[in-house]
Amino acid sequence: MSAPRVTLLLACLLIPMMFGSVTAQENWPRFRGVDANSAVADDPRLPDTWNKTTNVKWKAEIPGSGWGSPIVWGDRVFVSSVHSDADYEKPKAGLYLGRGRPVPPDTIHHWMVYCLSLKTGKLIWKHETHSGKPKMPRHPKSSYAAETPTTDGKRLYVLFGDLGLYCYDLGGKLLWTHAIAPRKTQFGYGAAASPVVEGGQVIYVYDNHESSYIEALDGATGKSRWKVKRDEKSTWATPFVWNHAGGTEIVVAGRKENRAYSPDGDLLWHFDGRMSVLTIPSPLVADGLLYITSGYFQDQKRPVFAVAPGGRGNIALKTGQTSNEHIRWSLQKMGPYNTSPIVYKGRYFTLLDRGMATCHDAETGKLIHNRVRFPRGASFTSSPWAYNGKIFCLDERGTTHVIPADGKFRVERTNPLGELCLATPSIAQGRLLIRTVAHVYCIGK
Repeated sequence: MSAPRVTLLLACLLIPMMFGSVTAQENWPRFRGVDANSAVADDPRLPDTWNKTTNVKWKAEIPGSGWGSPIVWGDRVFVSSVHSDADYEKPKAGLYLGRGRPVPPDTIHHWMVYCLSLKTGKLIWKHETHSGKPKMPRHPKSSYAAETPTTDGKRLYVLFGDLGLYCYDLGGKLLWTHAIAPRKTQFGYGAAASPVVEGGQVIYVYDNHESSYIEALDGATGKSRWKVKRDEKSTWATPFVWNHAGGTEIVVAGRKENRAYSPDGDLLWHFDGRMSVLTIPSPLVADGLLYITSGYFQDQKRPVFAVAPGGRGNIALKTGQTSNEHIRWSLQKMGPYNTSPIVYKGRYFTLLDRGMATCHDAETGKLIHNRVRFPRGASFTSSPWAYNGKIFCLDERGTTHVIPADGKFRVERTNPLGELCLATPSIAQGRLLIRTVAHVYCIGK
């Protein structure tokens, strides 16, 4: 082979390696990305500094409120929201102790879906899925659009938890609807777990205080493929589709048990994790391990589990055990309340709502640092994300705290937006999407 042809061949082989970090995060199809870990490959287009004007490519106003993350497919950004014809109590930052709001607001609400251009932020289409008075109350900090939509690249699936699941083509045509009978939830907090897609079906979990279940709908038709009852009370953790060498599992955290189902709804494995009374963080996968946790801050049960693939049946730890054949390691009293953890550069990083962070070795669970505090006044609901050697933590006041990912906790800089922020950001095509109480910001160099 001639030298020029060899050179050309090497160039063709090297191009994907050189630009893999750029093209790897082309789309963001679900809550916290494909691995539910929100850690992405290095990308020089992603900045670590911004404010309301610096490195802002565009800002789009979204009427109403919603704490679902934006999702991205191609040049399209999808986001859900609910607005009301009359003013009622707005979400506020901080901890809410006790019960939710027992009576739904007595005003007409509009459940909306918006599609924006990723390049410009301009509205491509919008659609009202439903209008009427809410039938269920909600957590005072939440929204009737708490769930993040998902997509398989062909269709968009938008879940409004106590109302229904709506399917669109990416051009905005409503293809089918699936009504959900509203059920009582703990303290009237409402639903919040987001849907996931797998094998031509969209899957959602509705853990409540009356009749909990997991259901899979055919992605093309909306017809139920399977529905399995769950011996659970109210939880809010988004399921995770775990693809590994041994097969595909739909992993669902639960207050009573953590479980994995086959794509056909069969129970594969389960274990009693002595989970927190409020189970909210979503399972995630990094470097071949599955991480499950929960941790209401006033609960004595705040566990963390690192689970290896291949389990079947009851894989629970015996009394006194911290690990076994299937559970690689576990910790007690280390789980977060609302935020989901992140694994980055071999470290398991936990962001605590009340403005603290812990860090463990992701492979062994060994403590690196414990409950290091952020600057005074920082509280968190949004989950952390990472790229370019940094971990980013967005507090409820709209300030992102930038932390070098070297295991030595320090806030390198802060990036203020000055708006209430509870939604977890998304990353695609070298752009960071941050949803505030009123806007979606597109951040990029």
